[in-house]
Amino acid sequence: MKAITVAAISALLSPLSHGADDASGERLYTMYCTQCHGMHGNGLGVNSSRMSVQPRSHIEREEMMARSDEELFKVIQQGGKSIDKSNLMPAWGDNLSEEEISALVAHLRQLCCKESGNE
Repeated sequence: MKAITVAAISALLSPLSHGADDASGERLYTMYCTQCHGMHGNGLGVNSSRMSVQPRSHIEREEMMARSDEELFKVIQQGGKSIDKSNLMPAWGDNLSEEEISALVAHLRQLCCKESGNE
């Protein structure tokens, strides 16, 4: 069991591939976003019940399609205040490269556009 845990942690911490590919966006989402936005992007992460402002559901197609890629990039990079949203959304620009943020934006587009997106 310990070996599995070490392997899982190593996989998460391994260097990300370059480019905004699906695997890196999904991996980044798991590492940085699921605590608040949930494993399925539905806004029901483990922290959400203790938050004064509920996290955005990334599987609500209409809501997500109302945001441009540039706006999604900005809120990830600079935090919620940058687009007049909750200051509980942290700025990840010091932790993530522009390439990694672009991969996250691509993953958000996949989440909101799944046919069965409401898992």
